[in-house]
Amino acid sequence: MAAETAAPRRRSRLPGDRPLVASPSTWFVWAGVAAFFVFLAGIVVSVLVDSFGRGWFTTWLPEEFTTEWYASAWSEFGLAEVMWVTLVVAAVVVVVSVVVGVPAAYLLARRTFPGKRLVMLLFLLPIMMPPITYGIPLATVMYNMGLGRTLTAVILVNLVPAVPFVIMTMTPFIEQVNPDIERAARMSGARTTAVFTRILAPLLVPGILASSVLVLVRTVGLFELTFLVSGPGSDTLVVAIYRAMTASGGGEARQLISSMGVLYTLTMVVILVIALRFVNPTQLVAQVKETRED
Repeated sequence: MAAETAAPRRRSRLPGDRPLVASPSTWFVWAGVAAFFVFLAGIVVSVLVDSFGRGWFTTWLPEEFTTEWYASAWSEFGLAEVMWVTLVVAAVVVVVSVVVGVPAAYLLARRTFPGKRLVMLLFLLPIMMPPITYGIPLATVMYNMGLGRTLTAVILVNLVPAVPFVIMTMTPFIEQVNPDIERAARMSGARTTAVFTRILAPLLVPGILASSVLVLVRTVGLFELTFLVSGPGSDTLVVAIYRAMTASGGGEARQLISSMGVLYTLTMVVILVIALRFVNPTQLVAQVKETRED
């Protein structure tokens, strides 16, 4: 009896309890994540220091820091115009893809018709296939129509993957909205336009904003399609960086390319920060949960 009293009691583990000692696989995963961020930080810091450095060859840090590389890149490559073109292309592509993609996603989510699976497969192709596979024929069509090296061509080729991306993103989101809400509105006398704009649209705002952010980031960073049809006056920032790297057989100063890379990274970070002020991933999940409960 005394031995039983002295023996420590083992508490049964509850379903939510976690062991204090992590398993080897957990440590391996965390070590891989830490190594990834270390390498990523090293690359970013190296490019950032290089963009401000002068005479950086055999030392850990440059012998002198300067901002002249940014001024030279801004004036030599016309980055003011390049940045403006990038923002215009991104804004137009986002607006057009949402205006076209959301109604198309609604029809795919609410209607059943012969060949629906084939239509969905066709929308998947521009997203799943490498852009260069359909970019070359698409660029050939643009040049034959006289649109090569124009801003219009850049916008059109970026819409090819953007519109299907919005459709494929919004279709499952619309499917999770209870159709009884729309039926009740129609029984109350609301027309289809009023149902879509006043009832369905507010429920879809999180999904629309999320897809817009993804299209925006994708458009700013899309290189292949833009490069095939762009030219002077229609280059986006990512294409301008590539042209700077290959100009004069790669003879441009390395620091100029690094400064343009820093500007590109800052542009993407600013876009994401601004977008995340309007799009909260937790709100998107909560919205989907509410629609399921309804």
